[in-house]
Amino acid sequence: MSSKTDTLLSLLDGQPVIPVLKIDNVADAVPLARALAKGGLRAIEITLRTADALEAIRRVIGEVEDAIVGAGTILDPRHFEQAAKAGSKFIVSPGVTRELLVAASDSPVPLLPGAITPGEIMTARDAGLDFLKFFPAEQAGGAAFLKALASPFAGIRFCPTGGVSAGNAASYLALPNVICVGGSWVAPDDMVKAGDWAGIEALAREATGLRKA
Repeated sequence: MSSKTDTLLSLLDGQPVIPVLKIDNVADAVPLARALAKGGLRAIEITLRTADALEAIRRVIGEVEDAIVGAGTILDPRHFEQAAKAGSKFIVSPGVTRELLVAASDSPVPLLPGAITPGEIMTARDAGLDFLKFFPAEQAGGAAFLKALASPFAGIRFCPTGGVSAGNAASYLALPNVICVGGSWVAPDDMVKAGDWAGIEALAREATGLRKA
């Protein structure tokens, strides 16, 4: 594996589920990250889908010592630079482009790019990346599709995201080419809006129990 893959895997530290978070209210970021960390999910992905996402990243990094914060929905080099400057420990993209690969190659921050098709996987592999996001997982064929990729792409590992839930996460984690899964079910919108941090901590503990077979 590449050194950046090693860095990323050390940050995730065997965590089976990576919470994928869309922060609508920046005031929720810190208590949400604290609840997830208490439940065992220290590594989180805050997506750049809202205006306050970068501020949320900065706040969590500054106030939640246990949290390991990554930035998601990175679409171009400008996003990559903004997320890295905000202090993100890892960067997640829904796809892979040449421009994004160049930006990542010039940065110490590891990139987890999305790849679904064999061509996209080969492009990432040629760039030295062997740990990839598989998105949108369920819509692209789910666990059966990922299982079919294991033989032709030996050595490539995935983090399926998109449609992954408490009900199907175990089927992904049972695959030899899956390291972890990403999902938002551990931080439901209604519980975040209600400030039910204890409930979210409980969901995080359940997700932590979904260990690799």
